[in-house]
Amino acid sequence: MNESAPSLETSRDRHLFGPGPKRLLALDGGGVRGAITVAFLERIEALLIERHGKDIRLADYFDLIGGTSTGAVIAGALALGYRTAQVKDFYLKLAPSAFKRGLFRVPIVQAKFDAHGLRKEIERVVGDRVLSNPDLITGFCIITKRMDTGSPWIVSNNPRAPYWEDGPGYIGNKNYPLVNLVRASTAAPHFFDPELLPIQSKSLPDSLAQPITASRTAQTFHAMMQKLGLRKPVKIDPNVYGLFVDGGVTPHNNPSLALFHMATLTPFGINWSMGPDRLAVLSIGTGTYRPRLAYDALGFARSTKLALHALMSLMTDAEMLVLMLMQWMGECPAPWPINSEIGNLANVVPPGGKMFRFLRYDVRLEKDWLAHELDCHVGDDLLERLRGMDDPKIVQNLYDIGCTAAQKQVKAEHLFG
Repeated sequence: MNESAPSLETSRDRHLFGPGPKRLLALDGGGVRGAITVAFLERIEALLIERHGKDIRLADYFDLIGGTSTGAVIAGALALGYRTAQVKDFYLKLAPSAFKRGLFRVPIVQAKFDAHGLRKEIERVVGDRVLSNPDLITGFCIITKRMDTGSPWIVSNNPRAPYWEDGPGYIGNKNYPLVNLVRASTAAPHFFDPELLPIQSKSLPDSLAQPITASRTAQTFHAMMQKLGLRKPVKIDPNVYGLFVDGGVTPHNNPSLALFHMATLTPFGINWSMGPDRLAVLSIGTGTYRPRLAYDALGFARSTKLALHALMSLMTDAEMLVLMLMQWMGECPAPWPINSEIGNLANVVPPGGKMFRFLRYDVRLEKDWLAHELDCHVGDDLLERLRGMDDPKIVQNLYDIGCTAAQKQVKAEHLFG
């Protein structure tokens, strides 16, 4: 029996295709703010251990774990069976190594950070594994963006998905190294160089014609990307390589809707049954806020700054749209307000009824909310740093905020009700 018709012999296939209710875990992007996510995950794991015993891991409980950007890093570690204490330890080490600016990097001409440190930390977790590796003990999905074709890539270890196997002239998803996929999902424009992935198996040059491994791509493609930072650009054949950036520049920085589609839409072959008693979607954020801007404070190059701010605010708009749709479609015991017009949609039922049970855990990086909800009082300077995504010195602050929020928000009845 081939992998297109799984026999349920592997842990992955039992999670994806076995009978019974299903649980989906979706992790947002957000750079160093992923420390907030880790805090929520620790709380969830603690409640699971209290209920089921110390041997349970999040990968045992959830049937599909997916993420965008920093969420993809965490999701990959969880899908490999890591416990949250290990993820926390890895994450606290990841931030300083990943967000370390080189002494000779030129602003605008080059990305702010050298991706070598980030790649090294990712490879420390995933090693040389590829997407089909059985060490992924549950369903795993990452969100990235392929710039040369302008298309989001929602890639999973689902063996029934299109493009899983090698095809005429292209490399099947099953053979992609995890280190490259996760690095692609974290390649935030301006912060890190994009990631090159080989996509054409028969068009590869002789030097790359051997089987692809994470260690070889880590050396070869990183060297090529170093050349992209030079003033004289290198011509990259789009028929051989795809150019990938952070999944946060798709509509799926909150990947819960994308993962729901993958789990239920017929073309992907998973076809989970819907209904609040059959499907649960748990979504964890990295902190959100309303990006305000005073035009008279823009100063020099105000038109350029305004354009950049408008583009960045699209991420917040997309996240709010996803939250609104998920609340509308899902039975939501702990709803978040959408805006002053809508409020929350917990009591608004779509035609046909609620499709799943939906839980969203997050914090609002707003002074009033932090003070009222968490009794956490921060100054303007610290608040601005908390809202950033690239300051490793505030990881502990973010983690502490996440722990306080998790204790208040995550209830045992949410997981076992």
